[in-house]
Amino acid sequence: MGKSGSNGGTIVKVFIEESYDALSRRAADIIFAVTTQDRRLNVALTAGNTPKGAYEIVIKRIRSAPEEFNNLHYYTFDEIPIAGKLKGHTINALDRLFFQPAGIAANRIHPLTYEAYSTYDEEIANAGGLDLMLIGLGADGHFCGNMPYVTKFEEQAYRAPITKEYDWYGLVVELCGNIPIPEYFVTLGAVSIMKVRHLVMIVNGVNKAEAVKRFFESPVDTAFPASILKLHPNMTLIMDREAASGLKV
Repeated sequence: MGKSGSNGGTIVKVFIEESYDALSRRAADIIFAVTTQDRRLNVALTAGNTPKGAYEIVIKRIRSAPEEFNNLHYYTFDEIPIAGKLKGHTINALDRLFFQPAGIAANRIHPLTYEAYSTYDEEIANAGGLDLMLIGLGADGHFCGNMPYVTKFEEQAYRAPITKEYDWYGLVVELCGNIPIPEYFVTLGAVSIMKVRHLVMIVNGVNKAEAVKRFFESPVDTAFPASILKLHPNMTLIMDREAASGLKV
């Protein structure tokens, strides 16, 4: 059973679930709650392993009643470009993980791109702003593409360099595989994230326990970028018992 509360004096709403399945259901229910509003709704989703369970639940519902979700428009919040390709790594991952299985029409997908990142915040604002953003938490404290030491807390969408001097360079190498590694990636910055009406972070596994602990205990610092998210006016953190194992709850 999930628990709700706060930790470390923050205003973050916290749910600790007993299993990954329960975490996935909680996240899916939050997505479903957004769809009850009778207007255009803008959501930004994350790729990776953690949201797979939630997406399976949402995809099943979309395919059974697609008309309930026609008012949803989808945005992305970071991108590593692929040379010579129109689509980068993030949008390709979300295509496989969510957009294609759910049958989302192309005209309702609005990706952040390397070429047009500087106008992306304006595009989102003109569409009514982001109603919901679902993100994960990196073991090194990164969120979206806001990586340790290159994060710019004062920025909206921005371009960041990819160089071997950073500890997270290996993550990019692993992601790119045999594809040439670009010099830069793009991401929504903290200023963009603070404008999201409801920010939801999902975290699972004991390998994230130390990151969760640092999230609550570390000062706001680019060495641990997610520390800035504690200042968000409406943030929900959903984690399983293993991810919460470093907390005193």
